[in-house]
Amino acid sequence: MKVVIVESPAKAKTINKYLGKDFEVLASFGHVRDLPSKDGSVDPEHDFEMKWEVDAASKRRLTDITRAVKAADEVILATDPDREGEAISWHVLEVLKEKKALKDKPVKRVVFNAITKTAVLEAMANPRDLDVPLVDAYLARRALDYLVGFTLSPVLWRKLPGSRSAGRVQSVALRLVCERETEIEKFKPQEYWSVTSNFEKDGTKFDARLYSLDGNKVDKLDVKTAEEAEAIQAAIKAGNITVEKVEKKPTKRNPYAPFTTSTLQQDASSRLGFSPSRTMQIAQRLYEDGSITYMRTDGVQIAPEAIDATRRQIARDFGDDYLPEKARIYQTKAKNAQEAHEAVRPTDLSRTPALLKNSDPDQKKLYELIWKRTMASQMRAAEIARTTADLKVEGSRQIDLRAVGSVITFPGFMSLYGAATLDKDDENSKELPALDTGDKPALLDVLAEQHHTQPPARFTEASLIKKMEELGIGRPSTYAATLGVLRDRDYIRLEKRALIPEDRGRLVTAFLESFFERYVEYGFTAGLEEQLDSISAGEINYKDVLTNFWRDFHAQVVEIKDLRVTEVLNALNALLGSHIFPAKEDGSDPRKCPDCDTGMLSLKLGRYGAFIGCENYPECNHTRQLAESATGQAAETAGVGVIGEHPEFGVEIEMKSGRFGPYLEMVVDGEKKRAGLPKGWAPETIDLEKAIKLISLPRDVGPHPEDGEMITAGLGRYGPFVLHNGKYANLPDIEEVFSVGLNRAVTVLAEKAAGGGRRGAATTLKELGDHPDGGPMTVKDGRYGAYVNHGKINATLPKDTDPQSVTVEQAIELIAAKAAKGPATKRKAPAKKKAPAKKPAAKKATAKKKPAAKKTAAKT
Repeated sequence: MKVVIVESPAKAKTINKYLGKDFEVLASFGHVRDLPSKDGSVDPEHDFEMKWEVDAASKRRLTDITRAVKAADEVILATDPDREGEAISWHVLEVLKEKKALKDKPVKRVVFNAITKTAVLEAMANPRDLDVPLVDAYLARRALDYLVGFTLSPVLWRKLPGSRSAGRVQSVALRLVCERETEIEKFKPQEYWSVTSNFEKDGTKFDARLYSLDGNKVDKLDVKTAEEAEAIQAAIKAGNITVEKVEKKPTKRNPYAPFTTSTLQQDASSRLGFSPSRTMQIAQRLYEDGSITYMRTDGVQIAPEAIDATRRQIARDFGDDYLPEKARIYQTKAKNAQEAHEAVRPTDLSRTPALLKNSDPDQKKLYELIWKRTMASQMRAAEIARTTADLKVEGSRQIDLRAVGSVITFPGFMSLYGAATLDKDDENSKELPALDTGDKPALLDVLAEQHHTQPPARFTEASLIKKMEELGIGRPSTYAATLGVLRDRDYIRLEKRALIPEDRGRLVTAFLESFFERYVEYGFTAGLEEQLDSISAGEINYKDVLTNFWRDFHAQVVEIKDLRVTEVLNALNALLGSHIFPAKEDGSDPRKCPDCDTGMLSLKLGRYGAFIGCENYPECNHTRQLAESATGQAAETAGVGVIGEHPEFGVEIEMKSGRFGPYLEMVVDGEKKRAGLPKGWAPETIDLEKAIKLISLPRDVGPHPEDGEMITAGLGRYGPFVLHNGKYANLPDIEEVFSVGLNRAVTVLAEKAAGGGRRGAATTLKELGDHPDGGPMTVKDGRYGAYVNHGKINATLPKDTDPQSVTVEQAIELIAAKAAKGPATKRKAPAKKKAPAKKPAAKKATAKKKPAAKKTAAKT
């Protein structure tokens, strides 16, 4: 019996169909060991010794694998064909050695780029040894990420409260997003004017733009005022216009190369609206069921047999006219051979999207995108006829106009991948009428239009990945995970597909740029990636790379440890000044305190993060949130907004802004009564009626019919609630806290009590079937979002995952990952101090007793 070890149960299931009864295919469920999340897991003092830990779930998997290996004749490691796959094989092998399960059994490593019968059997016939340099590259990357994270993050926590973590690649990606936002904030629009002439010739209308003026070529921004534009407009209308020159030039548009990981993520984002993580989840499933080749790759080349199959399919579907004479050969730009696998393509081009045996609509969409891109990559170029006509205006000024038109004469690859027509909004894509030198087309109108330059666009997930790839930051397997970490840390948010840095993220970036500048430089990070590539190629020793990095990095950390908070604040105020204190329209000082009118505002650091405060503290208590200051909204709510007068108490209710956001305040008999705004309630929407309702909370609902104790309704940390005798029960709607009556309150409290003091049972959204270890798996809707449940294990779904799209394989992986972390450790209550033992009472010093006098019998 031969034991084959792969990562996932889905992959094991597919491979098992291709191998005979002499093989047993087992899944490791991903990595089986990891560095514990504690100090000392990588020890630079002892040659970077790494201490690995096997989690509880992996122990069970490894027990099964070990038992099978002991009874087997041969072990075959068949994990994925990249660095992570090589690392998983290495980890499994190391554990088997520790358990002394191998003895003299032969161990082989096989790789295949597609899970098809042909690819798997060919790989089995051509085994190799474990790729040690590839494993070394993994060890180096893992050690670097650990050293940066576990060394830099504590510095952030101490010097910048409220920060979450820093990472070798994530911090550089965050810097890109923050720098783009700063560009947008500092951008100053510039006015310019365009002058466009509308013509007609033989019933066809066309436009011509201003090309030159008084002998000088006109650029986009050269006409700056309405007066200039109107003068040009009048000169054109008054002039005699003649076609001076016509040039016709055929051009070609070549097809795109097949997909790499990053281009797949980019196109899936722009064409299908999938996030990078969603794209990779779907691609993983398509790979595991044998539909596409391996999806983590920098390579654009395609195997010769796949090229032949593609060309045959093109001839069958489109005809020989769409086939170029020779096959198109694409060359990868990847420097590291370990990532340069074949491009992402269908394993069988004759399996058209319509023939894909899969009921999941998202999988069909992504497969269709991959199939079309692969097919298009081998099709003929699109042929486009481009016509340029120069028109001369004879009159008071020397003016030349230019009209450009394009028409597709042969669609080529564009008939399959991309629009069959050119962009209708592109003025150069419109077809021109037949024009000859000397023609005098009819002038219909001349339009002078005002424009303003626009700031650079925010990054989308797709464009950020493209930028990271251009800079050499990260690798295909890390892009989606990096973006996920930044969102999970609340360093960035996704808004209408645009990535916007949160203030927490901007603070972290400013801190790192000020005190760890080298380690967030694009060139340094890209250079480190190149060294990791050199390790995987066997060109350099990975411990040399770690030694050189740690020497300088550790010295920098030691230096920063003695940094005073005032130095941190000065650096952050300098870097973020324009963001925190944007210029005011009236020209007044944006840093002047609106309360005391004498102090200056600046960034402050508190226990829960950064906020804006007055330098005259404690005499002046003015504070506001960082976000309010940056958006310029703080002035409206920072102690100057009187909502109105409370009808019962005759005092004003004010809207104020504090460190934790806007709140209402009124003073009755010298005592301040305050109320925070519910989540989603903007300060500008609060009128007097709402203010009175909010500041009147908590309110009495009525006495409980059973014991007469008052039931109250209010707003708390977890939303609206009713309270009776120390027992809380949540209300589903914020509005209900103002209107809930006695009967409803009693019912909600009773339902809470019937649930044993717990929240009601979570709603089941989807039944997934049984887990390989037994027991049902379900997708449920919980208080904090959707999650997968198996027994006592609850695994939260990623933010961008549709609960209805979760598959069995995905659920198993999430459950395994959750189990690997182990149960959440509850903080132990401090041990009760034992009452000090009573000291024995001090013995009183007693005089030594004299021996009793002997009694003598009385004489008689």
